[in-house]
Amino acid sequence: MSEEHYLELCENPVQFEHASSVNNVFFDEANKQVFAVRSGGATGVVVKGPDDKSSVAFRMDDKGEVKCIKFSIGNKILAVQRTLKSVDFINFIPDYPHTEFTQECKTKNASVLGFCWTNWNEIVFITDQGIEFYQVFPDKRSLKLLKSQSINVNWYQYCPETTVILLSTTVQGNVLQPFAFRNGTMCKMSKFEIELPVVPKPAKLSLSERDIAMATIYGQLFVMYLKHHSRTANSPSAEVVLYHLPREGACKKTHVLKLNTTGKFALNIVDNLVVVHHQSTQTSLIFDIKLKEPDSAVNMHQPVLPARSIHPYRIPLSLPPFR
Repeated sequence: MSEEHYLELCENPVQFEHASSVNNVFFDEANKQVFAVRSGGATGVVVKGPDDKSSVAFRMDDKGEVKCIKFSIGNKILAVQRTLKSVDFINFIPDYPHTEFTQECKTKNASVLGFCWTNWNEIVFITDQGIEFYQVFPDKRSLKLLKSQSINVNWYQYCPETTVILLSTTVQGNVLQPFAFRNGTMCKMSKFEIELPVVPKPAKLSLSERDIAMATIYGQLFVMYLKHHSRTANSPSAEVVLYHLPREGACKKTHVLKLNTTGKFALNIVDNLVVVHHQSTQTSLIFDIKLKEPDSAVNMHQPVLPARSIHPYRIPLSLPPFR
C-alpha cells in the first residue's frame, strides 16, 4: 500500500449475482454472508461469506417474495421472512428433518419488521409493536416464546458482537431503547434520547436508521449518530456523535467527531479507529477516540490524518465463474 493511502480492500472479494427482477440480494451483518435468492429460491439460493468454507448453495420452494433471510450461527437453521406476520424455518443440521416450519408473531395486528439470531437456536422477532424472544427446537420443528416486550417501534439496529438490539421509539424516533440478549435471557437496558439538531413541529419521524450505527470500540459498546449539517441549527458541518452504552447504568454522550464538511457519509470501525467515508470527495477520515482530553465529559475530535481515498482495487477478469 502506497503512502498516499491509509486503507485498502481485502484481496478476495465476495462475488455474487447482481440484483435483478429474478434475483434478490441480501446481506447478513452477523454472519457476514451475502444471499443471492433466485425466483424466491426455487431456482437456487447461493450464500457466500468472507471465506469459501461458509459458502452454501441450495433450493427452496417459492412461497412468495423473500423479505429477509439469515442463517443462525454455524449455518444450523435458516430463517426466511416472506410475510409481515410470520417467519419460516428450515433445518440444516445433519440427520434433522429438512421440512419447513413456521412461527407467527404472537402480538395481534403487529407487523414483523425483521429478526435477529442471538444464538444458534435463539431468535428475536422485531415488530412495530415490540419484540418477541424465542428458543428454536429444530428436532421438534417448533419455537417457544421466552420473553416479550410491548413497545412502539419505528426501526431497529443490531450489534452481533454484543447481541444488543436497539429500538427506535416515539413519534420523532429519537428515543432509543436497547435490549441485551445472552443465554436465553433478555435484559432491558437504560433508554436514552438522541439530541436532534432541529425539533420538527408538528412532531414527525426525524431520526433515520441510516444515521445510527452500533459498534464495539476499545472493548466498549457505542451508539454512533451521524448528525447532518443543519442551516436552521447554525451548524456549519456534519459530525458523528458517540454515546457510550454500558450494560448497566445510563447511556452518556462522550465523543463528537468533527467532519468539517457536509454531504453523504458511511461509517466503519477498523482496528478500533472510526473511519468516516465521504461520498462526493471519495475520501475517508480517520478518528481515534483514545486521543482525548483528560477529565472532559464530552471530547471533541478532529481527524488524526488528512482525508485520503481508499487504495484503488481492480477485480481480475480471471476469477472463477459463479457456482
